[in-house]
Amino acid sequence: MPKLNLEDLDKISEWRRRTTMLREGAGRAKVTVHMGTCGIAAGARKIMDALLRLVEENDVKDVILTTSGCAGLCSREPMATVELVNEAPVKYVDLTEEKIGAIFREHVLGGRPVLEYALALGSERTQ
Repeated sequence: MPKLNLEDLDKISEWRRRTTMLREGAGRAKVTVHMGTCGIAAGARKIMDALLRLVEENDVKDVILTTSGCAGLCSREPMATVELVNEAPVKYVDLTEEKIGAIFREHVLGGRPVLEYALALGSERTQ
């Protein structure tokens, strides 16, 4: 096993900081990928992987990525819910890596919901 260097330790520290942020609920946006059995079977892991890549590539530090179980709409999986501070959440359905990329750019970063991929606005409770 290779030895850790300072860059590796910095990456671990950043990952830990983001994990702590997630637990404490900090962030201007939260994206929940629904990963019940049906979601995973439909490709939710690819959606989460795409989001993780987008966060990394764009050096985004104020967006929380999290998962949940089944949302009850198995036939519309994979699904994700985007919540921006002080705005109604939006549930997106029938996702692909390309669609989640557009949602990330337009809604998460730009603040404009992508209505063509949305199932519902305001269907979730926010804190």
